[in-house]
Amino acid sequence: MGALDGRVAIITGAGRGIGREHALLFAAEGAKVVVNDLGGGLDGSTGEATPAEEVVAEIEAMGGQALANHDNVATWDGGERLVQSALEAFGELHVLVNNAGILRDRVLVNLSEEDWDAVINVHLKGHFVPLHHAANYWREQAKAGNVVRASVINTSSTSGLLGNVGQSNYGAAKAGIAALSVIAAEELGRYGVRVNAIAPAARTRMTESTPGLSDYVVKPSDAAVFDVWDPANISPLVATLAMEDCAATGQVFFVQGGTIRRFQNWTMTTTLEKDDRWSVSELAAQLPTLY
Repeated sequence: MGALDGRVAIITGAGRGIGREHALLFAAEGAKVVVNDLGGGLDGSTGEATPAEEVVAEIEAMGGQALANHDNVATWDGGERLVQSALEAFGELHVLVNNAGILRDRVLVNLSEEDWDAVINVHLKGHFVPLHHAANYWREQAKAGNVVRASVINTSSTSGLLGNVGQSNYGAAKAGIAALSVIAAEELGRYGVRVNAIAPAARTRMTESTPGLSDYVVKPSDAAVFDVWDPANISPLVATLAMEDCAATGQVFFVQGGTIRRFQNWTMTTTLEKDDRWSVSELAAQLPTLY
């Protein structure tokens, strides 16, 4: 018996890296998987749509069930077709893992409008669109009297939650994804849908090209040394969050190697307060005490 027996899952960006590991583990745990991947380049350029089929072949070789899908999750029709593909192939949908993304790293003064729009579109809109269409399906199921125990796992990043030089577009999108996850959890709980997010740290095409990370994500030469950057380390948390009886919702988790930490939402800390309006001169003198 697998932890995800009977669950139908959509995983976006599942042709390579972390998404591929998600798909393989989900299938090993008994889920039927829709493997969504455009097969494009790291910057979002189009390419051969073969990685999704390769992952499906791996799943089928282990005796699992999977379907390759190449819809663009950042387009309204693409997101709708993606959800429909799961329903047509497997009759149900229980899990959505939003993982697809691209990178176009530049310092702010060199960042073009195109680079900004492309990254925001793929990451932030590419999370919202599949979530919107899946949520509408689950709402219809709940209103029809069917019991819904659905799970959404979104993919944020420390670049958005903690910041990273050269990634203002990527970080803004990832911070938005964390906020989207918290708000969606509050809105969709009434329909039986849980929503969480992860901020993973692993060796992928993205991290290998991220400023300051390329020297650290290398695979250990000694096979006996635990590889904390192995993308397969991320997937057990995602599979756990996808389980029918998992209770977590509205949470954002950091995960790397064998470490899992819960992020705390933006929190107000030090305070300035008076029983009247502040003057500029007063604030100029007192504001430094806050930071």
